[in-house]
Amino acid sequence: MSQLFSALTIKSITFKNRITVSPMCEYSSVDGFANHWHMVHLGSRAVGGAALILTEAAAVSPEGRISPDDLGIWKDEHIEKLAEINTFLEEQGAVAGVQLAHAGRKASVASAWKGGKVVSPIDGGWLPVAPSAIPFNEADIPPLALDVNGINKVISDFKLAAKRALKVGFKVIELHAAHGYLLHQFLSPLSNQRTDEYGGSFENRMRLLLEVIKAVQTEWPSTLPLFVRISATDWADGGWDVDQSVMLCKILKTKGVDLVDVSSGGMVPGVKIPVGPLYQAPFAARVKQEANIATGAVGLITTAQQAEELVANSSADLIFIARELLRDPYFALRAAHELGADVKWPVQYERAKRR
Repeated sequence: MSQLFSALTIKSITFKNRITVSPMCEYSSVDGFANHWHMVHLGSRAVGGAALILTEAAAVSPEGRISPDDLGIWKDEHIEKLAEINTFLEEQGAVAGVQLAHAGRKASVASAWKGGKVVSPIDGGWLPVAPSAIPFNEADIPPLALDVNGINKVISDFKLAAKRALKVGFKVIELHAAHGYLLHQFLSPLSNQRTDEYGGSFENRMRLLLEVIKAVQTEWPSTLPLFVRISATDWADGGWDVDQSVMLCKILKTKGVDLVDVSSGGMVPGVKIPVGPLYQAPFAARVKQEANIATGAVGLITTAQQAEELVANSSADLIFIARELLRDPYFALRAAHELGADVKWPVQYERAKRR
């Protein structure tokens, strides 16, 4: 029996298999609104058999966007279209989830196909915020170091975004604390050089993430899953590393986090990352084993057999797939065929199930 196509229950939610659509920025929103593109992009992966469909990073505030084209969940008007999309996802047997995010110092840049450069306030951008006034690139204008009022606003923004996520009908929230974005910026000594209670020691650097989790939990039911995405390592000397990740994840489990989505990198430019098939999977396996918490594996997982082995050898509980699902929205159906798993196809496609 295929382990990849075994069900997994976390709290009140059962995932029909272990395949998750990893959050992938589409840079296709205006003023944060989802639209027809998001319906087709996310909906086709649900039709294609994935168990959990996570939105791209949904900004909890306008200044928390990576680009002016990011998806948002910072106002109630965003709810209606997201709810319409979720209805379709659930009709296909998928679980709908949202990744809540704040870009911090990596905010206010143009979309990738628009050059990816910093967008100045006079051109429709804004001044990013961060734990310390240290820009991502040395040539950039330094971000605004958050004061206590600014930190409290960030916490409140995540809380209100969680409240909207529940109204939308999402069944999973993932907090984005990876890839050099704001919550990760507070974790890493490379970007956090504060001398107050939010900087310095490991305990202080993780404080904001724990406060965000606590605030989100005041709105998010204890019966629904709460995930956190981390970067296991900055791949840079003096930065966040795997040992600290394990320590953090042990604490996250005690705080009610159900699964850690284990990625890496994104904190500083110019680092050498040994990119290759499954290159991040050992991080997920180590966190799962040493922190005794469910994990998601992500990073150049491109074949059914790779995904199967990660679940079968207990390296991860969910398999987060990104680029391969861009290439093939029906990866899950193809993987089931390759692994000999008999899964339900959409009735509209049943006549193509047997080759």
